[in-house]
Amino acid sequence: MELRDYFKNNKGFGVLSTADDNGNVNSAVYARPHVMDDGLLAFIMRDRLSHKNIRSNPRATYLFREDSPGYHGKRLYLTKIREEENAELISSLARRTYPPEKDHIESKFLVYFKMEKERPLVGM
Repeated sequence: MELRDYFKNNKGFGVLSTADDNGNVNSAVYARPHVMDDGLLAFIMRDRLSHKNIRSNPRATYLFREDSPGYHGKRLYLTKIREEENAELISSLARRTYPPEKDHIESKFLVYFKMEKERPLVGM
């Protein structure tokens, strides 16, 4: 699977952009998505503004800039399909660990997206 290999082999900086049902936009730094076996992309989200927005408006974009000279990366146009609060699955997918006293402060959700379109990141 091309995207799975791409995100496995490329480090970089990602930004997830969402909007609420009134069109108020938010952008937040997000890690690389998890590419699931069924082709869906999944993000671990805390119960903050991006998650609130995606519950009222299922569309989002994810911009990923590779850690390399110039502007190389991807822009992914996404639609939310579903979400779950499976703590065991979320823990198994998490790339970072936090001290237990800080990790359980907020709820975590695994939010699944269908990729509608992919475009390259272009720049000078």
